[in-house]
Amino acid sequence: MSSDEELEQLSFTVSGFISRAVTQVYEAVADPAQLSSYFTTGGAQGRLEAGTTVSWDFHDFPAAFPVKVVDTEFPRRIVVQWGSEHAAAEDQMTTVTFEFTSVDDSTRTKVEITESSWQANPAGAKAAFGNCMGWTGMLAAMKAWLEHGINLREGFYK
Repeated sequence: MSSDEELEQLSFTVSGFISRAVTQVYEAVADPAQLSSYFTTGGAQGRLEAGTTVSWDFHDFPAAFPVKVVDTEFPRRIVVQWGSEHAAAEDQMTTVTFEFTSVDDSTRTKVEITESSWQANPAGAKAAFGNCMGWTGMLAAMKAWLEHGINLREGFYK
């Protein structure tokens, strides 16, 4: 970006490797029972399938969040949107893209999570950084749960 271009929105990507097959890692995100085991401490309602709206609840944050499922491509990608008062989009939604790539003869999966459409201002940056921390925590929690059966999130934030 040149110095005379204006930054219109913020986005970030976090990634990590999980020592499980890509189909198993995809299901750990798409299946509400599995997601509730390591991430949505208050429970997830509804499978992540394109065209649906599901609910994610966290005991350590107020209220459940509606999550709109924009697109799915088993076992490669899930795209969701959820609301934020600091979103740059007119509909006040940020877009979260989960990408799953099979590596090492299908023994490991690279997971990339990108969240975009944050306002390019201090409030948008603060919200984006907070969610960046949350998605990084989700990746670590998913790895610990899938590889070792340990729930890292419970009690982590409160």
